[in-house]
Amino acid sequence: MNKEPVQMKKELGVIHVFSLASGAMISSGLFVLPAVVYNKAGPSIILAYIFAGILMIPAMFAKAELATAMPKSGGSYFFIHRSLGPFLGTFAGFTNWFSLCLKSSFALVGIGIFISPYLEQFSPGSAGVMIKLIAIGFTIFFAILNIFSVKQSGKVQAILVFSLLAILVVYIVLGMNHIDVYRYTPFLPYGWVSVFTATGMIFISFGGLTKIASVAGEIKNPGKTIPAGMFAAFFIMILLYALTVFVTVGVLPAAYFTGTLTPVSDGAARFAGEIGSVFLTIAAMLAFITTANAGILAASRDPLAMASDNLLPSFFSKVSLRFKTPVVSILITTAFMILIITFLDIEGLVKVASTIMLMLFTLVNASIILMHESKIISYKPCFRAPLYPYLYIAGIVVYVVLIVEIGVEMIIEHGISRGIITFGITAGFFIASLLWYFLYSRSRSKRDSALIHVVERVTSKAIQSTTLTDELRDILIERDEIVEDRFDRIIKNATFIDIEQDITADELFSILAEAFSGKVQIPLERLKNLFVKREQESSTSIHPGLAIPHIVIEGNGKFDIVVVRSKKGIKFHESIPLVNVIFALTGTKDERHFHLQALMAIAQIVQNKDFEHNWMKTRNTEDLRNLILIAQRVRKGEV
Repeated sequence: MNKEPVQMKKELGVIHVFSLASGAMISSGLFVLPAVVYNKAGPSIILAYIFAGILMIPAMFAKAELATAMPKSGGSYFFIHRSLGPFLGTFAGFTNWFSLCLKSSFALVGIGIFISPYLEQFSPGSAGVMIKLIAIGFTIFFAILNIFSVKQSGKVQAILVFSLLAILVVYIVLGMNHIDVYRYTPFLPYGWVSVFTATGMIFISFGGLTKIASVAGEIKNPGKTIPAGMFAAFFIMILLYALTVFVTVGVLPAAYFTGTLTPVSDGAARFAGEIGSVFLTIAAMLAFITTANAGILAASRDPLAMASDNLLPSFFSKVSLRFKTPVVSILITTAFMILIITFLDIEGLVKVASTIMLMLFTLVNASIILMHESKIISYKPCFRAPLYPYLYIAGIVVYVVLIVEIGVEMIIEHGISRGIITFGITAGFFIASLLWYFLYSRSRSKRDSALIHVVERVTSKAIQSTTLTDELRDILIERDEIVEDRFDRIIKNATFIDIEQDITADELFSILAEAFSGKVQIPLERLKNLFVKREQESSTSIHPGLAIPHIVIEGNGKFDIVVVRSKKGIKFHESIPLVNVIFALTGTKDERHFHLQALMAIAQIVQNKDFEHNWMKTRNTEDLRNLILIAQRVRKGEV
């Protein structure tokens, strides 16, 4: 099953994208983590939050470009699969799904931790069970919400996120008036090394930012909406993170950070009393809820995308006819999260999820490099990631360093055995993905990847498959809502000829006559004579480098095109530059109106930016076809 049986609705706008990205970021990273990190870096954790946000920039830009070029469900899985191939795609799909499920489960347990004290009075001594039951209840609630409508889920997410942001803004504004500047000194009590150590710990707090790419296939006008929502979430959240931590450090004595896991709530209590603490506890609850909801929404799209590529059984790709949501994938994701909440030590596995996330970021940065270097003609992102390739090479290096740092930190804090376990679980996922790929996926996946195209460019070997080029073309057509017209349909079935050697115009007309003869049922010699006669009347080279030989044939309702590229150029006339682009047209008299439309379409196509450069650099005739099909022009619809 190569395609989704039912298309999911494109219902998410900029506000939804912003809310999902923001909600996926803000949770324990702001409401709990400052208490842990303060003991390592002191007041300089303010800088650590800013630096951690900066480290997200390579992954953010890379995903923004990839998501606007390939706005399909699956996010990191889809990009990595299409750039690095099905094996690493299988690994990315499984690990991204597991990472999202784990972090969402952790957020759901956080909800249980905050609510259970209020319910424990009805059942003393049952806090542990109560926390799990509350978490499971919220898991089921969000699953139902996501099944009924991604738009409704997005609306709920937006309401929750903006309520959370409003509380944080009030906290910052009121807290500024109660800051004690002496609490910022010494600002670097443990030196700059401690700041970078804290940065590595905090970095994971920004990890949810790019998860919006997982639902790119359900976003309206993704070329503009994804970058706008993602970048807005990034800049607003990095500002709120830094200011919230700045206020918290300024209002709380240093000793408080060693005895609390709710520093922001405690900070509010210092200057606003019990009501301040209650409001910030509500904010923390909203943060955990938004993370959990965004996580379920994003995680459920990985099995859907993998099943659409035949890497998982086809039932994972089922989309509800009524709700246009991937019900089976949502239910399986929900069931797995309930198992995690019920049986596993979530806190111990969060480090594994963090390591996996960094591995995925590394592969995403490698993906954008491969997509660029593949020179695939139909790879046309609406947003171009800046500073290519240097920023993304640097990103790969930084993320690998952070992976090593997590392992070293685990060994220092918990011993060699715990560090080995963390990387052992990660390695286990890699091995499990390897086995699944060779036992199930390999024989079913027939797609090529950008890596194959790069190898072909380097080795100069003819590539046998154009599935990725054609798929990116179809994605582009869907993204830009291009309505196929008659000219497109003719080009899809047209004969394309690539001429490497020097030939004359007369030899070209012989080649054209042979290409058209079988289609129009006219003898070769007569067809050639028609082309020669038309050229003698006036040259059909109408633009430098472009010629449109055209003849009228007998009959009714006939029209066809043959497209030719001459790499060395053909001389139509002594006073005219060499021609590299040839659109040859044949049509009956009753097709004169469409003939004019075809000429208009060709004129618009050849005026596209970089058309001539792409025409000469394109590798084969199928890429030439795609170059024409994805060119920007006014389409006329049915004639």
